[in-house]
Amino acid sequence: MLPSARRVRKPRSSADRPAMSSLVAGTLEEYGAMTREALFTYLPAGYPRRYLYDILSDYPRRPGKMMRPSICIATARAFGANPGEAVRSAVAIELLHNAMLIHDDIQDESILRRGAPTLHTLHGVPLAINAGDALFLLSLRPLLDNVGLVGGALGLRILREMETVAWHSLEGQAIELGWIRENTLELSDADYLTMVLKKTCWLATIHPSRIGALIGSRGAIDLEPFIRFGFYLGAAFQIQDDLLNLAPDPRYGKEANGDLLEGKRSLLLVHAYRHGSAAERSRLTRLFLRPRAKRREQDIDWVLSLMATYGSVDYVRRFAHALAGAALHEFSSIYGHLPPSRDKAFIEGLANWIFIR
Repeated sequence: MLPSARRVRKPRSSADRPAMSSLVAGTLEEYGAMTREALFTYLPAGYPRRYLYDILSDYPRRPGKMMRPSICIATARAFGANPGEAVRSAVAIELLHNAMLIHDDIQDESILRRGAPTLHTLHGVPLAINAGDALFLLSLRPLLDNVGLVGGALGLRILREMETVAWHSLEGQAIELGWIRENTLELSDADYLTMVLKKTCWLATIHPSRIGALIGSRGAIDLEPFIRFGFYLGAAFQIQDDLLNLAPDPRYGKEANGDLLEGKRSLLLVHAYRHGSAAERSRLTRLFLRPRAKRREQDIDWVLSLMATYGSVDYVRRFAHALAGAALHEFSSIYGHLPPSRDKAFIEGLANWIFIR
C-alpha cells in the first residue's frame, strides 16, 4: 500500500538537485573515509592470513557507497555529538553489513560484488562462510570499545540495538529465501514491504539513524519515529536498487538482471505476476522452479517483456517516489526542530539522492 497523501512531501525541484547531490556525495566521501580509516585498525592480521584474514578483509576494502555508516555519523552530529563519538558504531555497522553480504552472495549464487568477483567464487564456499562468520564476530569489537567512549549504559544499549538489527536482517533473509525455496509468487505489495523492512531497512537506514540519535542525544530520544523514517527511506532505496538491477551502469557493481537470475521476489516481479494471465503465471512458476543455472537469457528477456507489458517499471518507480516523499514527511517531524546543519541537510537529501546515485 502506498503512503497516504498526508504523509508524502514532494522531493526537491530539479533545480536544487545538483547542489543536493554534491552535498550528499561529499558527505558520503568524508564519513566513508573516516569510517574506513577506523575500520582498517580493526582488521586482524596473522596466521592463518591466507585462509582467513586476507579473505575477511576483502569486502571491507572494496569501494562502496558507505551510506550506512554515514547516516550513523551524520545523525549523531545533527543531534549534537562529534564524529569521534559515533565512528566506532559506524565501523560496527559496516562490518556487520559486509559479513551479511558474504553470506547473501553465497545464498543467492551471486557472481559480482562491487564490481569484482564475489568471495565464494574467488575462494570457495567453505572459506567464504568462515570469513563471513569472522566478520560477524569482529563487528562486536568496536561496540565493546564504545563502552569506554560513551559510557557503560549507553554502550550496552547500542550493543542491544545491534542484536536487534541482526535478528531483523536474518528474519528478512529467511522470508526471501523461503519464498524462493517454495517458489512462492502470489505475493502482495504488503508481503514485499514486510520482507524489505526486515531484510533491508533495519540495517540500511533504521539502525544507523537510531544509533546516531542515541549517541547524539545521550540516550534521551524516543527511537520509535526512526522506524517509520527508516522504513520509508530504506524501502525506496531497495526498490530503486531493484530497478537499477535491470539496467545497471558500471558503477552499480553487480550483474545485470541478477535478481531475476537469482529468483528474487522484487516488487517488479510481484506486480508482473499479479497482472499476468493464467498462462503467463504458469510459465513464471515453471521458470522459477528451475535452478539458476538453467534459467536462460531468453527466459529473462521474456520476464522483462512481461514487466513492460503490464507497466511494472512505471508502477514501482511511482511507488518508490511516494515512499521517499513519506520519508521526507517523517524527516520533518524528527529533525525539524534541530538547527540547520550540513548533517541535517545530508539526511534530508538522501530521499532524492537514492534516485540519482
